[in-house]
Amino acid sequence: MAEILFVTSVVVIAYAYLGYPVVLAVLSRALGQGVRKADIMPKVSLIVAAYNEEGDIANKIKNALALDYPEDKLEVIVTSDCSTDRTDEIVREFQGRVMLYRLPHRLGKTAAQNRAVSISTGEILVFSDATTNYHPLAVRNMVRNFADPSVGCVAGRLVYKKPVEGSVGSGCISYWSYETFLKSHESRVSSLIGVSGCMYAVRHSSYAGLDRDLSSDFVIAAEMRLLSLRTVFEPEAVCYEDTNIRPTDEFRMRVRVIEQTITALSRYRELLDPRHHGLFALQMLSHKVARYLIPWLLILAFLANLAWLNSFPEASIALILQVGFYTSAGCGLILDRFGVHHRVLAMPYYFVLANGAAALGLVKFLLGKSHIVWEPVREARQE
Repeated sequence: MAEILFVTSVVVIAYAYLGYPVVLAVLSRALGQGVRKADIMPKVSLIVAAYNEEGDIANKIKNALALDYPEDKLEVIVTSDCSTDRTDEIVREFQGRVMLYRLPHRLGKTAAQNRAVSISTGEILVFSDATTNYHPLAVRNMVRNFADPSVGCVAGRLVYKKPVEGSVGSGCISYWSYETFLKSHESRVSSLIGVSGCMYAVRHSSYAGLDRDLSSDFVIAAEMRLLSLRTVFEPEAVCYEDTNIRPTDEFRMRVRVIEQTITALSRYRELLDPRHHGLFALQMLSHKVARYLIPWLLILAFLANLAWLNSFPEASIALILQVGFYTSAGCGLILDRFGVHHRVLAMPYYFVLANGAAALGLVKFLLGKSHIVWEPVREARQE
């Protein structure tokens, strides 16, 4: 029994991280769908939900106003979720070119976005974070995908930058490169199952108010699927963000996102049925459900390996490999605490950090601890 549990755990883990990308690449090559693009120029509402972003909001507004898009067709809206710093005051300095909407009570990021949509006039909605810098052509390149009537949402390509050398930054960049590979192929196979919350565009006519306790960047793809619309990836729409510096900040952020995503999976569970949603359901099961089971499968594999140890000599080799991997992750953590960056150790360290966050996110979901309001955890960039 221990051997069966160990092998089953390893097979599922291997499929989630290695097998699924291979399956995607094959399906993308065999069944890939293109997108009909054209240089259309609909009116765009660029929405920034902000809470206490005084260190970044001015730079964000300047970046938005400098986009290569007709000024008379670009509406910029900043929704303040009851900021207590100078965020609102700074936004008012751009009065005439930027609209400020302040929520009466703290309701969270998704609610702030919903309120902004209710006052927007653009045919296309673009959602951004205050700390995200867009390439000048980013909006133009996203919008051209809406010439295809089957497209309801377009995700841009997020490029992470390291503000300083560190294991968290290196691990995050490597992880995101892997995720970008998956997004590019998922887009061609069927539709994305999630987008980067700092840059995505939606048809206004297809946007409905989202539950405020859910992560909009995951839910929006599910909503598009229920409308029989595609969510596609546009690699030429590029934006930039700094990675988190402190591991505690990265861990907190990932726990919050994972808890909200698991909540969304429970509410949109009909999309997990391959009989009705085909390849989209396969992507959801492989990319999300299997991924969030990984931390528990890692624990199961380790315990099963211990129980199996005296039965077969191969069990000792498997245990040595596991202990070695977790030891390298621990070394990465220790070195990072002392300010020593080691590129090789950054990967196992970040792997354990991400899966620890996934485990805690599931526990919080099971305990009913929803996370609605948000606190910025990234280092502010002061002018």
